[in-house]
Amino acid sequence: MSGNSAIFKYDEYGNTREIFVYASGSELHGNAFINKGAAFTREERLRLGMTAMLPPSIRRLEQQVTNSRVKVEDKDSDIERFIYIRSLFDRNVTLAHALIKSDIGRYMSIIYTPTVGLACQNYSSMFRSANGLHFFPGNIDHAEDVLRRFQQRDIRVAVVTDNQGILGIGDQGAGGIAICVGKLMLYTQGAGIAPWHCLPISLDVGTNNEALLNDDEYLGWRHKRITGDQYIDFIQRFARAFRNVFPHALCQWEDFSKQNAFAIRDTYLHDLISFNDDIQGTGAVALAGIITAMKIKHEQMSDQVFLIHGAGAGGIGIAEQIKTALCEDGMSNEEALSRIFSLDSRGLITTDRELLPYKQKFAKDPATLAWLKDEKDLQLEQVIKKAGITVLIGTSGQAGCFNRDVVSAMLDHTDRPVIMPLSNPTDHAEAVPADLYSWTHGRALVGTGSPFPDVLYEGTSHRIGQANNVFVFPGVGLGTLASGAREVLPEFFTAAAGAVSSCVSNEAMARGTLLPPVTELADVSLKVALAVGESAINNSVSRRCAFSSFQHEHDPVRLQELIRRMRWQPHYLPLVAM
Repeated sequence: MSGNSAIFKYDEYGNTREIFVYASGSELHGNAFINKGAAFTREERLRLGMTAMLPPSIRRLEQQVTNSRVKVEDKDSDIERFIYIRSLFDRNVTLAHALIKSDIGRYMSIIYTPTVGLACQNYSSMFRSANGLHFFPGNIDHAEDVLRRFQQRDIRVAVVTDNQGILGIGDQGAGGIAICVGKLMLYTQGAGIAPWHCLPISLDVGTNNEALLNDDEYLGWRHKRITGDQYIDFIQRFARAFRNVFPHALCQWEDFSKQNAFAIRDTYLHDLISFNDDIQGTGAVALAGIITAMKIKHEQMSDQVFLIHGAGAGGIGIAEQIKTALCEDGMSNEEALSRIFSLDSRGLITTDRELLPYKQKFAKDPATLAWLKDEKDLQLEQVIKKAGITVLIGTSGQAGCFNRDVVSAMLDHTDRPVIMPLSNPTDHAEAVPADLYSWTHGRALVGTGSPFPDVLYEGTSHRIGQANNVFVFPGVGLGTLASGAREVLPEFFTAAAGAVSSCVSNEAMARGTLLPPVTELADVSLKVALAVGESAINNSVSRRCAFSSFQHEHDPVRLQELIRRMRWQPHYLPLVAM
């Protein structure tokens, strides 16, 4: 792999083992993938012409991490901590990732949700250096040439957004690329995809955010969003260029509007190795919580009746994943659909309404629901009572809508209701876990989208499992790449959900916990990758891994070895002066 200043030397597993360096002196400080700050060894300083460019003492990586942690905590706010870590990443990638790894539970909330939302909103005013690529109508015709400049980095994963549906805060224009950068940092932390193999991409098709359009400092393409055929043509040009330049790389679609999210995912299902995390990652992590709940209850998913309150990309994605899991367990498509109810802002989704295409498959025919008498029966509490709901999932963003009456209605149908208020941020959650425990006398099985503190109920402390997509997408990416999968199948996400659930200990399940702690991200991602890779083999979409000379030959044992050895760790690599 060649580049302007370095060649990344791989082993047979596709993991970087050393870096051949074609630069010297001050040039090395400008390459964040090579720079070690004060940690360059004496031999490296001599060979690379740096003996007078650094003070004579040498710091170990561990010392650098300790110093960086002190500096981070000295900042006055999380957005300042975000700026510090991002600036560190721009100078020294390895140190930044070593810092994050030192306390992933703490730093994940800074580099990603919720702090990254503020970074999106303040992107232009905070801008310090370019991260990733920005395609807009003025340069999309040259997309293939632009992408080819990154071939020397052997791009394996790209996170791509059109910036319209950011983290519940909507259209953020060019600032949406901060989401892509954050997600890719989590690919590195969870799956061990080395940072030089990651590429964040913004498809800047304009913005309808008037505050941005009227901001003199706004750095994005200062126009209203293009729509219709213009938008479709733009996406097609990008997808064609990406496929031509990186045919074996994974493309993760991120934070598109609801209708565009489904349309783009489905259009490129077979043309690109791609998936949509808001749809499929959310669906998988919710399914993981449900699978764990079934283990705790000693029941089957086929015994449940599901209600998803909120019919955006996440809500319908959850419904899709539940249906996929039920069908994999032997249910017919029609029977699976009959057990899944979905509500939007107008109530139960029914076929007698005008619906966007992505909602139609989960719409109920009113003629088949004998209990549907009037408009009142379309609302949340009545649907729970009449349909016999046992699993309730919230993606509506309506704070407090899972109230005492709603929760009490579930107790008429199940002794241990599964209730998952998944909306972010915390103040948008459909219910507070402490209330759910209180209203159900400790019987509820609860998972949330936002982090919540432990709940103490009748002398027992209950950890609230967070249904965070980070448990899913890094492992899906690694398993897809290692297996050489030609496409990303729905079955991959069922496999991923089962793997995530398997990481919840028996002790945790005894206390009603549905998901593992984020501190176990790396271990969870490894299990997800193995499950996804085996699913690719079993579903006959696997081929030789394009990023490794190691042959797994459709052998799960050898695949496991490949996945383990592919993962990069944030340690300084040997530098070989050329």
